[in-house]
Amino acid sequence: MPGSHAEIEDDRLIRELLQNWAIWRDAGDWERFRTVWHPDGRMMATWTQGTGDEFIEISKQAWAKGVSILHFLGGISVDLAGQRAISQTKMTISQRAEVEGVLCDVLCTGRFYDFLEKREGRWGIVLRQPIYEKDRMDPVTPGTAPVLDKALLERFPPGYRHLAYLQTRIGYTVKPDMPGLKGPEVEALYVRGAAWLQGKPLG
Repeated sequence: MPGSHAEIEDDRLIRELLQNWAIWRDAGDWERFRTVWHPDGRMMATWTQGTGDEFIEISKQAWAKGVSILHFLGGISVDLAGQRAISQTKMTISQRAEVEGVLCDVLCTGRFYDFLEKREGRWGIVLRQPIYEKDRMDPVTPGTAPVLDKALLERFPPGYRHLAYLQTRIGYTVKPDMPGLKGPEVEALYVRGAAWLQGKPLG
């Protein structure tokens, strides 16, 4: 828990940054969205991995093609260690697209796990790694249902397999080993987070 006035202010600024990420990204406010990242900041998503600038460019391209991905945020936890921080934010990712000829919504529940640093008085994201806890797929029109390829669906972890299925079907190559609620991937992420707070390089 933050104690000093400076820690309380840092906690506030980080929470504001995390909320701005979702608002500005989903609104396509790309220039303001760019300000939440440090220049070397990286985004790890199921469908793309790269720097903040690369994430902006591929998101712009996706927008132009009609790709619809929205985010909703819940509770936020911030661990401060001087000029560094780890935050976790409960979130949902919602994506709409045609799946096997049926318009569907996929809703994925998880957390954003963020590595943050204060440089020259400004907090920014150094790494954003989502944790994918569970997901589901629903047809937009009641009474319709896509017939899914079971083998393709089961190629991906249960935390985001429906999201991965949709994204694969619309042409993206989906990363198959993202962290979920449990397992070695998320345990390794927690180890990296603890090392970051101890001042170690981001491995």
